[in-house]
Amino acid sequence: MRVMDERSYWVYIMASKRNGTLYVGVTSDLAKRAWEHREDFVKGFTSSYRVHRLVWFEQHATAEAAITREKQIKRWNRAWKVRAIEALNPYWNDLYESLSE
Repeated sequence: MRVMDERSYWVYIMASKRNGTLYVGVTSDLAKRAWEHREDFVKGFTSSYRVHRLVWFEQHATAEAAITREKQIKRWNRAWKVRAIEALNPYWNDLYESLSE
């Protein structure tokens, strides 16, 4: 599944492991940002808690739409986030490799 498009914005969820620590973010370059999390490129929450697995993402046409959706998801309780992840990715596989297919 090829997901890279210059005009796309992405909301994504990273996890430390299945049912582990979650991080919700937004980006215009999903592959690059997921790589940065995986490699602890920027020190912070995801490097401290080893949140390296891309488990969910959603594409948006505008930055504004993606940011609005990110804020919405960040307000969700954990159970809702887990349900969203498992609807797309029931085994919590790392979706990073699928970004370049």
